[in-house]
Amino acid sequence: MGQEFGKDDVAQDVGEKTFPSAGLMSGGRSDATEDDPSVNPRDYVNSLARGLEVLRAFNRTGRKMTLSQVATETGNTRAGARRILLTLVHEGYAVTDGKLFDLTPQVLELGYSILSSKGVWDIARPFIAHLSDDIQESVSAAILDKFDVVYVGGTQYHRIISVGISVGARFPAHCTANGRVLLANTAPEHWDAMIEEIELKKMTEHTITQKSRFRRVLKEVRQKGWSLVDQELELGLISISVPVRMSSGELVGAINVGVPSMRMPVEQMIETILPKLFATTQNISDALKTGH
Repeated sequence: MGQEFGKDDVAQDVGEKTFPSAGLMSGGRSDATEDDPSVNPRDYVNSLARGLEVLRAFNRTGRKMTLSQVATETGNTRAGARRILLTLVHEGYAVTDGKLFDLTPQVLELGYSILSSKGVWDIARPFIAHLSDDIQESVSAAILDKFDVVYVGGTQYHRIISVGISVGARFPAHCTANGRVLLANTAPEHWDAMIEEIELKKMTEHTITQKSRFRRVLKEVRQKGWSLVDQELELGLISISVPVRMSSGELVGAINVGVPSMRMPVEQMIETILPKLFATTQNISDALKTGH
């Protein structure tokens, strides 16, 4: 691709509000209305279908692609693929360095309602409940929404002093164990922009607020595959988290155990809770593969 794109290109192309006609697309899903006589052509939005096909193409090919690759993969013309890609960039669902395009974590928003109500977390629920009963602590599940974590499930274990988080609760990702696991699994080439934009708000005296140090933490979390946060979100709270993945390796969220620091030291969290967290996520991954 010999042409570089900038913000002006994005604004110009998105502002046109034009898309290639259905006849320009070969293959893909352009003939969906012909294959399915129950679909009224007047109710079928070809441009939306082509945009969805572009999103699916990134998943099929393993992400980063040039404009030409996207056009070939989806059956779009180069002009049509360019408009779709620049629209995704403009809306925050994709990024480009002028040559390669890639999706951003914001695409998770598209599946938030389904993730939070059924599917993945319905299947994960009994495993999370079993872990909570086993360790006699609360367990929570979360997904990433830009620079926040949103809690989509979990089980609260009732003690005199307990840590419980309700579904829909939102916290800054930078100072939570779930958030760091999810941020660390963002493609490293996006870290510069992400760390530059994220606000490392000081929640307690222990919160990491230096961007260089935060980068080192993310690198360590990515290498280890888990995160532990000691009183950075709230004094007296320790939390440990691991990612939840489909059997294909696709990240769908994270689960964590939060414990009052007066009840369990960091060393014990790592020694006793972490292995059980990993075992639980493996069981969830296996269950997602079979669907139950």
